Order: sequence, then C-alpha cells, then structure tokens
Amino acid sequence: MAAEFIIDCLLFHDSKSQAIALDDISDHIGQPDRFIWVELKSPDSQTITHLGDELGLHALALEDAISTHQRTKLEEYDKHVFIATRTVQLWESRMELGETHLFVGSNYVVAIRHDSGSGYQRVSERLQAARNGIKPGAPYALYLVLDLIVDQFRPVIESMQDRFQSLESQLMSGAKSGRDTLERLYAMKRDLTTLRDVAEPMQDITQDLIRLHPGLSTKELKAYYRDVQDHAVRVSAAIDRLRISTSDAMQFHLASLSVKQNESVQKLAGWGALLALPTVVFSLYGMNFINMPELKWPWAYPALMLATGAAVIVLYRRLKRRGWI
Repeated sequence: MAAEFIIDCLLFHDSKSQAIALDDISDHIGQPDRFIWVELKSPDSQTITHLGDELGLHALALEDAISTHQRTKLEEYDKHVFIATRTVQLWESRMELGETHLFVGSNYVVAIRHDSGSGYQRVSERLQAARNGIKPGAPYALYLVLDLIVDQFRPVIESMQDRFQSLESQLMSGAKSGRDTLERLYAMKRDLTTLRDVAEPMQDITQDLIRLHPGLSTKELKAYYRDVQDHAVRVSAAIDRLRISTSDAMQFHLASLSVKQNESVQKLAGWGALLALPTVVFSLYGMNFINMPELKWPWAYPALMLATGAAVIVLYRRLKRRGWI
C-alpha cells in the first residue's frame, strides 16, 4: 500500500487515539465503540479500491471518489453517506481550488482531498483534543471537516476585498488606467464567480444534513451544523456583494473611458473649427474670381488678416469657455 497517500489513519477508543495501518481498518470497523478517522491526499485508484474493501463501500461511490471534478453532492447508500464538495483556500498568497470526497459511516469518516493546501490536520487535532462531553465520532468529525472548509473561505474573501480596494483606489484617484485595469477587474469578477460556485452548494449540503440525516446532525451537534450553514450563507452573501461592487467598478471604468473619449473628440472638433475658419477665408482667394474688387484696395490684405485673426480669437475664447479645447 502506497504510504505517501496516507496523511492520517487514526483509531479512537476509550478516549485514546492511535495510528493504525490502512490494512487494519476492517479489524475495528465492526466495533461500534470505536471510531476511525482517515485522511488521504490524491490517492490512486488502487488505494481507493483497497479502502473500499476495508470499509465495505459502495462501488458507485468508489467510482466517484476515483475521478475528480465531481459536482458538489450528497448521496446516501445503505451503510454510508458519500459527500463530494469543492474547496478553496488561500495558499501561498493565491486562491487554491480543490476537491474533497467524504465517506461517512456509523463509526468512521474518510476524507479524500485533491489539492495542494494545508489539509485537515486541524480536524485531527480537534478530534484528539475533544472536550465538553463530545466524543470523537462520525457526527463530530464530519462537522469539523465542513466547518474547516467553510472557514477557509474567509481569508480568500479578505484577500479579494483587499484586491478590490486596491483597484477601486486606482480608479478613484484618477490615475491613468485603461485596458489593463479593465482586464484586472474582469479577472477578479471571474474569480468571484468561481468562488461563488464553490461556496453556494455548501448551504445545500449542511441543510440536507440537518433535515434528512439526524444520525449525523445529532441533537448535541445540531447547533454546530446550523452555525456552519450560517457561515456558508454569510460567505455567499459576501461574495455576491463583492461581485456587485466589481460590476459597478467595471461600469464606472467604462463610463470614465467613454467620457475621456468624448472629451478627446470635443478637443479635436474645437481645434478643427479654429483651423477651418482661416482655411475657408483664405481658400476663397485661390478660386481666381474675375471680380474681386477688394484686391485693389490698399488696406485689404491687413484688414482681412486682422478680421480673420479677430474671428479666430473670439471663437477660441468661446470654445475655451465651454471646455472644448
């Protein structure tokens, strides 16, 4: 058996925990006073098949666990529940998407994760330090896993908020921005859409556990499961607010670009009008009319130059006052 896939394989009995081999699970699984916690990271199909033999898992659930990119779902089989959920966490200063498959039986929980994140070490530690009358068991372990998955959204959302505030400050400061800023806003909206698709199904998972699986959301833990659901709802609401703010920022940016473009067109039109006036006047004298009596006047040329210059100055001041140049 490939040990590199196994992160944890713990047996809890008589308020004590000990590490056991994956091959020994079947020796303890039939004893209801014992609980087994297993965490695997990106195992191969052989390891998952062997785990299924040890726990007696359903073949269809094993097929789902072998293949990644599963949709978030909760499926109930004869002796266990299978949960596929997508995860996200802030890992090495970037958003790391992952996937976790859970097998939950009467006295075991198996977490199979596919990501590069920190894993479920916190779950293992809290199971070993269980107090307040809570015993390590499937209901408590499942709650700890779901609680950790939802909690990992918070740093990601905070990072997104900082990212948005930076872009918003750049937009509001009037700093030179263009296609690059628009691309960054669009990239952020795309990340938020992905984040929403990961977060929203968690509400359905926790709600189904509370309503349809009283054996897992026990009376003692129901309040804890409701707290996870409340956190999932707040995560989705925070993501939606950020998506709306990002969309508004994109509209503001596009409107700003449109205004700047209009201002440029106005300035070009204003300077064009200034150039058109003397162009029209002087072009008349290149048409070789026979009767142009002013050509014989001694002051015709300076008068024409002064009149044209005065007209240009008047037009310039009017355009300047209206902000066209």
